[in-house]
Amino acid sequence: MFAHLHNLSHHHAWRRQLELLLESTGEGIYGIDLRGRCIFINGAGAEMLGYTPDEVLGRNMHYLIHHSHSDESLMPVHDCRIFRAFQQGEGVKVDDEVLWRRDGSSFPAHYASYPIRNSDAADSPVLGAVVTFSDITERKQTEAALRAAHDLLERRVAERTAELSEANERLRRSHVALQRLSAHLNSVREEERRHIARDIHDDLGASLTALQLDMNWLRPRLASDATLQAKLDSMLELAGTAMGSVRRILNDLRPGLLDHLGLWAALEALLGDFQRRSGLACSYDCAAELEHSRLGRDAEIALYRIVQEVLTNVSRHAQASSVSLQAAAEGRDLRLAVSDDGRGMRLPAQPTSFGLLGMQERARALGGELSIDSAPGAGTTVRLHLRDVLAG
Repeated sequence: MFAHLHNLSHHHAWRRQLELLLESTGEGIYGIDLRGRCIFINGAGAEMLGYTPDEVLGRNMHYLIHHSHSDESLMPVHDCRIFRAFQQGEGVKVDDEVLWRRDGSSFPAHYASYPIRNSDAADSPVLGAVVTFSDITERKQTEAALRAAHDLLERRVAERTAELSEANERLRRSHVALQRLSAHLNSVREEERRHIARDIHDDLGASLTALQLDMNWLRPRLASDATLQAKLDSMLELAGTAMGSVRRILNDLRPGLLDHLGLWAALEALLGDFQRRSGLACSYDCAAELEHSRLGRDAEIALYRIVQEVLTNVSRHAQASSVSLQAAAEGRDLRLAVSDDGRGMRLPAQPTSFGLLGMQERARALGGELSIDSAPGAGTTVRLHLRDVLAG
């Protein structure tokens, strides 16, 4: 296992390093002189390379086991990092090269090459190098398998991400389409209400008015018959009630104030009518700068319907004693709030009732935000925020 190359192999520095290195097991260990010739090699290292120790001793280790890269292209001696240990006097560790066996095959290796000096002094002459090496084929295979698994996972994640992105885009398009459909249905519904209100006003309203005129014409002519006059008075009262019902229905279908005087007058009238019918104390607070502001027909109808729906919910469920409506301007933004002092409710994560969904869809169609604050026993407040809808 050792070669008697002059007195180098018996040098004290070599002996001391060999005693330490040869105690190692499992790794290959060899020493080289300044010409790159093998001074010693342990049995494990020789066996790993396919030689016996005696076949390696004295041979140039670069040309024997380190002559080529993994792609079989030649590696010049001046590129050999093993030799740099004694050429530059610095240690080196490498795990991205191969070593070559006797049968011409190669294996990925991890090796470390350290210079051997004449003494412990840092500037003492370099006598050669000691090299430890090991076969890391299994480690490289494991790393390759991990890289392949990682690449596969990355591809699958990318594919799944693309699928989810496509599904989200389809969902977004469907949501946009549903919003457009909802806005269209609201528009069609309001237009149909307008037509129905006009027909009721023109036909039924005119007929009831004509009937009242005829009965008023008959009344003085039946003064001599108290029974007929009492019956006629009853009919007039019934006709008046029917006319009031027609006006109420017409106002629910299409409030005339909304078209003629605008949203704020219509909301004030809506709140006053709600107070008369429900008996609840109602307050209306509209900022002075809003009183003459117009938002456009569609926006005003949507806001009116939202407030109308809130008042309907208060009447049906809140068990409140008072309701307040506040409208304020913040720059070009509009804030609207309807509050009651009723029993409140526990809000679901997502609204499920058609009334709440309808209010949110109307607000969303206007580009606004509708929020509900409520808790059991603490009343309910519905807030609407519309951005950039007021004239500057």
